[in-house]
Parts: sequence; structure tokens; C-alpha cells
Amino acid sequence: MELKMNASELKDFLEVEFSQIVDEFEILKVEQNRVILSLITEHRHLRPGKTVSGPTIFTLCDVTSYICILAMLGPVKQSVTTNCSIDFMRRPQPGLLYCEANLLKLGRRLAVLDGLVHSEKMDNSPVARFSMTYALATS
Repeated sequence: MELKMNASELKDFLEVEFSQIVDEFEILKVEQNRVILSLITEHRHLRPGKTVSGPTIFTLCDVTSYICILAMLGPVKQSVTTNCSIDFMRRPQPGLLYCEANLLKLGRRLAVLDGLVHSEKMDNSPVARFSMTYALATS
């Protein structure tokens, strides 16, 4: 299956459908079955102890996975997260986070993805690993 949306088209889609979050994320790479996004974390993304909060990392994983599905299917608005598992492996400090999502299976009703989150401040060591399943809208 070929890409249905490129980075520019994906950003335009987010501006219309998810204007509340579009400015937080940058789409860095869009390839077949693979997407990389970044998020600059600030004070509002932190929990006590000055580490990036779990909900912030979840949001980055979820948005990256959703963008990966959109890239392959086109503008499917009704895809929803049905399962998520995240292993928080290291405590990232505020700054730039990168998330890579890989589409493992794209079926008629479900999409399964996995990926890693890295921190610019922590070399190549991942700060989180995730697995995500989405239910896809059926026509």
C-alpha cells in the first residue's frame, strides 16, 4: 500500500480537524508505514520532579500513531485508540522529544502500531516504548 497523505497534507488535516494541538507537534518524516513527530516539552508538560509527564508522552505516541494511519489510509476521521501499552524506561527532562511510529498491521477494522520515544537530551537511549491499536471506521 502506498502513502495516501504526505507531511504537508497531514498538517493541513490537523489544522482543520485538530486545531487545538496542531502547533504542538512537528511532522519530521512520513514514509510508508513509518512516521516521526517531535514535541518540544515545556513547564506545562512536566510533573513534580521536573520530568516529562506520562500523559504528555502518551499524547505524543497517540498523535504519532494516528498520523501514521492517516498517511496510509487518507483522512479517516473516525479512527480511535482501542488499546495502548507504554513502557516508561527513562525519565526525560524538558526539551525536544521524538516519536517514531511503525505500522505493523493495517486491516479492515484494526491497525496495530509500535514505536519508540527518544529525548534529544539523552543520546540514543529511548525514554519510552509503546504499542497502540486503533479501531478504524468502517464504511
